[in-house]
Amino acid sequence: RAQGWTRWEMLIADDCSPDDTREQVSRIAAMDPRVRLLALDRNGGPAAARNAALAEARGRWIAFLDSDDLWLPDKLERSLHHARMHQAALVFTGFRRMSADGSRLGHYIGVPRTLSYHQLLGHTAIATSSVLIDRSLAGEIRMEPVYYDDFVCWLSVLRRGHLAHGLNEDLMRYRVMQGSVSRNKGASARAVWRIYRDTLHLGYLP
Repeated sequence: RAQGWTRWEMLIADDCSPDDTREQVSRIAAMDPRVRLLALDRNGGPAAARNAALAEARGRWIAFLDSDDLWLPDKLERSLHHARMHQAALVFTGFRRMSADGSRLGHYIGVPRTLSYHQLLGHTAIATSSVLIDRSLAGEIRMEPVYYDDFVCWLSVLRRGHLAHGLNEDLMRYRVMQGSVSRNKGASARAVWRIYRDTLHLGYLP
């Protein structure tokens, strides 16, 4: 809500969280009609929550913000400008990791100028909360029920012949939570390999 770009709708898909998310969002939505609560009736995981929001989204542009991450105030405006300048179906930005309590920041993680489908297969660093998608170019998008549902979605967009355009600016904070798969390099590598094999049906390298 602190974004410099103000023409947005915020769809908050609450996946049966055990805290007071629904009460807090309902309170904000009563004051700000741009905010809408999607109260899911059962816990279906990240892909189901994202798909519920995608099904309700009315705009041309889709941006994701996971509940534990943060956008800097210029994130939407800078991403939209970059997408329009390059006629890009998908834009992603640089970011910094931060500790769970937000007290410590990591070094800046920059992004390449572009990524193709084949380049993305070996470069999984498009952070979900940094992405902006133009549905008028990318077409409708949907998350698959796999561990890295976001990675598979980006690949599906690029497989249609698009490039992902990187905006090499510090515009997002990725909160590192203890016990996440992304922190465990071995588990993360195994999860990506299963996507290559089972979802994308890629064969072994010769």
